[in-house]
Amino acid sequence: MSTTEQRVAIVTGAARGIGAATAVRLAAEGHAVAVLDLDESACAQTVATITEHGGTALAVGCDVSDSAQVEAAVARVTQELGAPLVLVNNAGVLRDNLLFKMSDDDWDTVMNVHLRGAFLMSRACQKHMVDAGYGRIVNLSSSSALGNRGQVNYAAAKAGMQGFTKTLAKELGKFGITANAVAPGFIATDMTAATAERVGMGFDDFKAAAATQIPVQRVGAPEDIANAVAFFTDEKAGFVSGQVLYVAGGPLN
Repeated sequence: MSTTEQRVAIVTGAARGIGAATAVRLAAEGHAVAVLDLDESACAQTVATITEHGGTALAVGCDVSDSAQVEAAVARVTQELGAPLVLVNNAGVLRDNLLFKMSDDDWDTVMNVHLRGAFLMSRACQKHMVDAGYGRIVNLSSSSALGNRGQVNYAAAKAGMQGFTKTLAKELGKFGITANAVAPGFIATDMTAATAERVGMGFDDFKAAAATQIPVQRVGAPEDIANAVAFFTDEKAGFVSGQVLYVAGGPLN
């Protein structure tokens, strides 16, 4: 992508992990990237990595579950970088527990960040995409959408992201906007480290055990997901929409 064709991308939850890797990858693809996270200062490392390699990045603090904050964040991005035509809804949290131990707040927090956050961000950005006649929305689902013990809230939210994605694809396709979802399997991040702690395992042992169940015999890295997102956000992927791509090192049965 040449400088004159540079498009603005927003990546939520981009201070670390999959979001950070995705922001860095999209910058390498030539996008100006707004790095969103709950704490703006936490985005500094991601922004520094992008700018050190000659890219353009802006740190923005935003609670994606708060409508006013989302509108303000998108307005700031539009003013400082330009209209966002690429959106990656990656922000997420875990509040794992078995159903009988799960609190109302555990359920609501996960739903608000994942589903409400993706809804608010997509609604705020789509108006710019419609005006431009071009847009790319990528939502982060998960293999947990197929069901995962101790994650009834997270599994429901990630399954919901798939229905949300397919509906966006149907509603927005006529405006040149595609919507797709990436569903990671086991990716080595702070979130999976927290899961290891929850089940009482050391993270290295947890990863080693997981790798034995994956056909490629390794766990994933954030960059593996960033590669998939980069495909969906590419201009050449304009005939791919409403799809869910499981990036899990093999088939999930």
